[in-house]
Amino acid sequence: MDIQSEKLELIKLLIETDDTAIIESIKNIFKSEKKDIWKQLSAEEQEKIDLRIQEANRGDQVEL
Repeated sequence: MDIQSEKLELIKLLIETDDTAIIESIKNIFKSEKKDIWKQLSAEEQEKIDLRIQEANRGDQVEL
């Protein structure tokens, strides 16, 4: 099964469940993945990303 089919199957399972514990668990997985990626960045990279986010929130043109 390819990745797109796997994603669709997960979406189907999420739509069909009313179990909030499952939904919270999945959300926590995604949150922890984001944290892990952030921790892998250097302080300089984190600072640059924060700066770009602030600029974007102000409506400044962001150069990559």
